[in-house]
Amino acid sequence: MPPTDAQPAPGVDPVGETRDPRTPQPRPRPGQGPDGATPTTTPTDGDLLDGLADWSPATTSAGCFRLVPVSLGRDLPLITHWINAPAVDAYWELAGPPSVSERHLRPQLDGDGRSVPCLGVLGATPMSYWEIYRADLDPLADHYPARPHDTGVHLLIGGAMRRGRGLGSLLIRTVAELILDHRPACSRVVAEPDLRNIPSVTAFLRAGFRLTAEVALPDKRAALMVRDRSPDDPPCPITPSTPPDPIRFRPEEHPCRVRTSNSPPAP
Repeated sequence: MPPTDAQPAPGVDPVGETRDPRTPQPRPRPGQGPDGATPTTTPTDGDLLDGLADWSPATTSAGCFRLVPVSLGRDLPLITHWINAPAVDAYWELAGPPSVSERHLRPQLDGDGRSVPCLGVLGATPMSYWEIYRADLDPLADHYPARPHDTGVHLLIGGAMRRGRGLGSLLIRTVAELILDHRPACSRVVAEPDLRNIPSVTAFLRAGFRLTAEVALPDKRAALMVRDRSPDDPPCPITPSTPPDPIRFRPEEHPCRVRTSNSPPAP
C-alpha cells in the first residue's frame, strides 16, 4: 500500500509516490485476505490481472508505451539504480544493494499474481516502474468499499533527464486506460497517494481520477483517487473522517510534476 508520510524534499516531485514501503505488504494465499480474513473477491482462476504480460501497447503523445513485467535477471540493476536516487529513497525507503530491491520484488514475482511489478517502456526505453495490483485483494480493501476487480497502481519515473516534462499525468492516464481496456471485469482504477502529496494528487486529478475520500491507512492519511470506467458510475460511498478540502488541491497552484528517478519536477 502506498506513499510515505514524509514531506517532499525541495525540488522533488512526488507524483506516483503511491505506496508506503515501510508498511509490510502481506500477500495472502488465494481465498484469504489480511489476517486470514475473506477478501472482497476470492481468486477463482490462475491469472488475476488478465494476462498483463500480453497487454497491447498504447500510443501516446510522447510515443508508444507498454508495460513489461519485471524480470529480476534483466531488470534488477536498473530498478536498483532508480531506487537508490535520493529523491526516490525519500519516499520508497529501499536504497541499498540489489538484494534490497530484490526483497521488495520477490514476493510479487513469486506470489499468486495479485500484484505485478512492471517496467514502463516508452519507445524502446525503460523509463518508469509500475506495480499493477488487485486492490480488492489488497489490505487497502479493508479501508474502503472495494468492488470486485478494483485495480490499483503505484509508480515512479526513473531518470533525471525525464523530470519536469509533464509525463506523470500522461502516463497515469495511459495506464488507467490500459487497465480498463484489458480488464473487462474491472470498473475502477484506484490509487492512494499521501493526502499531503499535492503534486501527486494533482497529477491523478489531471489524469481523470476523482478525489473521493480521505482514508486513514496504517502509516498515513491517504487521498483515495478513483478513475471510473464510466463517468456515470456512482461515487465511491465513503464518508471520510475529515472531508477533503478542495483548497488544497488547486492544480493552478500546484502544477503536476513528473516523478523521475522516483520523484521529479513539474510538467
